[in-house]
Amino acid sequence: MGAAIARLGFTVMTGGGPGIMEAANRGAKEVGGRSVGCNIELASEQAANVSLDRCVRMHYFFVRKAILVKYSYAFVVMPGGAGTLDELFEAVTLIQTGKIKNFPIVIMGTDYWKGLIDFFNKMAQHKMIAAADLSLIYATDSVEEAIAHIRSKRIEPFGLKRVPRVWRHFPWLGERGLLIGEK
Repeated sequence: MGAAIARLGFTVMTGGGPGIMEAANRGAKEVGGRSVGCNIELASEQAANVSLDRCVRMHYFFVRKAILVKYSYAFVVMPGGAGTLDELFEAVTLIQTGKIKNFPIVIMGTDYWKGLIDFFNKMAQHKMIAAADLSLIYATDSVEEAIAHIRSKRIEPFGLKRVPRVWRHFPWLGERGLLIGEK
């Protein structure tokens, strides 16, 4: 998935840790794409993975969520835990309330996310969310389908094109730029 996103011309941004995050970052790097990690400073801190061009460390989770939304054109959510759900629900809430628009969310792993998809359907049945909110999340197991969804919802409607861009950090949001290899 990381390679496919990078081929679209997007920077792949993850939590910067090991496992599935590292796989996405490595996929981007292997095809010449940019790879960024957004780490949180924790007592039991995980090391940034080796596949990052840049690692940004933050003290607060809410800052990371703001950064992920600010610098993203789409979210691709892989199987994860409470932090993953927190970031997913933040994005859904921002879309529902009109704070961000035309922002595709793809969840990969229909088997893993089946319970959540069922819960969203239950919320819609009980009118806790609008039936239209069910279309905010696109669930698939296919990288090709995920890319086609992002292309149709974000790239084509806005005529996005690949352009070189300088990555900057903004210290007033709690971001601290850190190139890999720096101390």
